[in-house]
Amino acid sequence: MGRVKYELDFVVKSSPTILFNFLSTPSGLSQWFADHVDNIEDKFSFFWDGFEEKAVVIEKEENIFIKFQMADGEPGEYFEFRIEKSPVTGDTILLISDFADDYDLEDQKILWDSQVHRLISKVGGAN
Repeated sequence: MGRVKYELDFVVKSSPTILFNFLSTPSGLSQWFADHVDNIEDKFSFFWDGFEEKAVVIEKEENIFIKFQMADGEPGEYFEFRIEKSPVTGDTILLISDFADDYDLEDQKILWDSQVHRLISKVGGAN
């Protein structure tokens, strides 16, 4: 048993610019990721049911990706939102990288799936 990195991908019918706004700003993240989000520069606070988790942006490239490290996370662990274009279909693809305990992996994937479906409905990118 241990922590493992996993990746998920979703087709999102949205421009990379609009999608990046939902992935990188407090107003965008509050619409699908957390109940409320605050930030000062690269420090973010995420609130769920009154519980707060803090993260820092450790790397980002406008309209391409943003990588967060949780304040209470393990060294070297992060979660990342990356935007790519399918070379075949031209679709916008959201790639999510995260870490989870072996025993919790499937539940984490289900949680991300649920959250990303909320995101897709917000950006108007329902399939």
